[in-house]
Amino acid sequence: MTITFSVILFTFLILFQSIKKNVFFILHAFFMIGSAYFLETFYGWRVALFSKNALLLFILFHLCYINVFTFLAYGRDKKLAKLGEWRIPEMHLHTLEFLGGAIGAFGGQKFFKHKTKKKSYMATFWFILLSQLGIVFYILRYFKFL
Repeated sequence: MTITFSVILFTFLILFQSIKKNVFFILHAFFMIGSAYFLETFYGWRVALFSKNALLLFILFHLCYINVFTFLAYGRDKKLAKLGEWRIPEMHLHTLEFLGGAIGAFGGQKFFKHKTKKKSYMATFWFILLSQLGIVFYILRYFKFL
């Protein structure tokens, strides 16, 4: 599981240039690999490399962690905005949303009252969210869950 998680996350780093400097994605990757290592070492969770179970566990952990770290990124950006310091680039926030953190972004917007008035930002956010919902709907229809 640790190797599977590591390979997938490092592939993300290679393929997407915008996440190489995204501290929140790096933290996400660290926690993902750390969780996999912890579960393998202390709880004996063993799955074959790149097996269906390993990929399903990756998706489960990824969606949990990416949403938590996206929420935290919104909180950090709001704090930096109040202090008048350099902010988290919008591209980094959108990248986190694109990688599955749209629910965390929506929660961060509502909880911190942040990035809700900028129309261009919100248009991109809603495009990402609706695209992801469309993809999920398509997958569910494809596998005849709907």
